Amino acid sequence: MLKFVRRIIFVFFSLFLVAVIFSIGFLVGQNSVSPEIVFGVKNPELGQSSEVDFSLFWSALATLEGKFVNKEKIDFQKIVYGAISGMVKSLGDPYTVFFPPEEAKRFNEDVKGSFEGVGMEIDVKKGQLIIVAPLEGTPAQKAGLKAGDKILAINSTSTADLTLEEAVKLIRGPRGTAVTLTVQRESWEKNQDIKIIRETIQVPSLKLELKKTKKGDTAYLKIYQFSERTSFEFQKTALDILNGQVQGIILDLRNNPGGYLEVAQDVAGWFLERGQTVVVEDFGFGKDQNVYKAEGPALLSAYPLVILINQGSASASEILAGALRDNRGISLVGEKSFGKGSVQELENLTGGSSLKITVAKWLTPKGKLIADVGLEPDFKIEVTEKDFEAEKDPQLEKALEIIEEIE
Repeated sequence: MLKFVRRIIFVFFSLFLVAVIFSIGFLVGQNSVSPEIVFGVKNPELGQSSEVDFSLFWSALATLEGKFVNKEKIDFQKIVYGAISGMVKSLGDPYTVFFPPEEAKRFNEDVKGSFEGVGMEIDVKKGQLIIVAPLEGTPAQKAGLKAGDKILAINSTSTADLTLEEAVKLIRGPRGTAVTLTVQRESWEKNQDIKIIRETIQVPSLKLELKKTKKGDTAYLKIYQFSERTSFEFQKTALDILNGQVQGIILDLRNNPGGYLEVAQDVAGWFLERGQTVVVEDFGFGKDQNVYKAEGPALLSAYPLVILINQGSASASEILAGALRDNRGISLVGEKSFGKGSVQELENLTGGSSLKITVAKWLTPKGKLIADVGLEPDFKIEVTEKDFEAEKDPQLEKALEIIEEIE
């Protein structure tokens, strides 16, 4: 399919760069020239896709060009982007997305950990725009937004028919400017409008604190996301733990929306023996699975460990939590995770555009599907509004209790 997409993209860009498209488009629209002859669409190497009749596309394009009243508004580059976006959207997968150059740049900034906006991960679940996680120290977190909140409107624009990318575009903006979100929360009697001032977002990678228990110091290690910096920073933090008098580790993956698989694999390698399975990549249709294994150094594998998760734990954080539970029987404390367990690859296309494609689904080492299911905690503990206001953390308290009981 990808070869087909690339070939079509190449045809689009090539044709729009030359003036001959105008005459060819007109002839196709009049059905006087076969699109298969002009464009060579029917290629036996393309399989079933070769049976698609593209004359409708060219006919519609020629009709627009010939009859649209505001010809100065016809931008063939935008038409190309719109056509590809529509093709991708027709698959009905919110994670398979076409990024024009500007959006591709913004996406790359996200995974690098720096951008301008309000600082939260959002997603579409069952047709509803939902907050996966507000990021640490960001305007979204300071405004009191929480994982699981539903965004009904952005600056009075309903989110009902918005794609994820359209919603991101409305929420993002230059620092110092404001955006108003209409938010629904289960514990609220009515929806609330929350005004947030955008800032430059520098997302931290992780932090380490020491918590006192009856057995001594417990390392409380919070990982905010699995970004490009996380592997290096985790290595430094792991050495701090090894050089200290730590008796156990609490790994906090709450509100961690994920990131790079390879980074989660690197982190898992500190807790698992070399060769143990981290995650299985299932491509379906009887294709061979990819198995990602721990690659060491396993220096933290002897420490008692407890993991915190919640609704904002997604993707790579679910992979890490699932790997440690399946391999070592590590307890998960908190709330059910988000359930974002599909695999995306980013393909760079012509002119700075890119295509993020869902190519597989994740399975935990014991074969449990993550996508749309999530991970159920071993100890279900909720943080109430009263807990939040009183700055209490019953989930962390339970994790500390468990650590003290581990021999």
